[in-house]
Amino acid sequence: MTTESSTYHRRVAEQKRAAIIEAATRLFLDGGYAGTSLAKVAEAAGVSKATLFKQFPTKAALFDAIVTESWKVEDEGDLRPPTGDLRAGLTAIGRRYVALLTRPGMAALFRIVIAELPRFPELGEAHFERGKMPYFDSVRRYLDTEKALGTAKLDDTELAATQFLGMISNYVFWPRMLLMNWSPDDASMAHVVDEAVLMMEARYGVANTTN
Repeated sequence: MTTESSTYHRRVAEQKRAAIIEAATRLFLDGGYAGTSLAKVAEAAGVSKATLFKQFPTKAALFDAIVTESWKVEDEGDLRPPTGDLRAGLTAIGRRYVALLTRPGMAALFRIVIAELPRFPELGEAHFERGKMPYFDSVRRYLDTEKALGTAKLDDTELAATQFLGMISNYVFWPRMLLMNWSPDDASMAHVVDEAVLMMEARYGVANTTN
């Protein structure tokens, strides 16, 4: 197989994969996990069942891919916020987190996981391990870097990452799980990020600590 032919087949496979994930996400959100079959997904994506099974042999594997895609940061450079300036770095992370939590379908995806958890506990594990933890780890690594650079005084970067993300998600995201009309405006969400950054800076910023 020539390089050109290989590139073409790889591009087609990627397009089919994207179509499958898009169709499955829509069907899962509309009908729930239990109510969605792989046959329905193949039909909605416009691919054969053989093509779908080749990429996703089980419904659980397909859900894993959806979770990974939902938490994916578009610009890989954003995974490396500016270092050496705690305020600038945390502000970049906080704004990225707001954009992530307010993506269309993110709250609905959480609701599916919570609703289906008694019957399909693996959904919770997938959402935690494929989505939340990789993102959380990127924030923790950033704080480890600031600690190493001497711009932050941290004994427990895991706890600090939990505190920072929690301050943001407790306003931006979690009320959506109970209040369907919860939709704070951009200015309110930006203010929450700014305040969370100031609290982190006051608690952990080297310039604000005393020995």
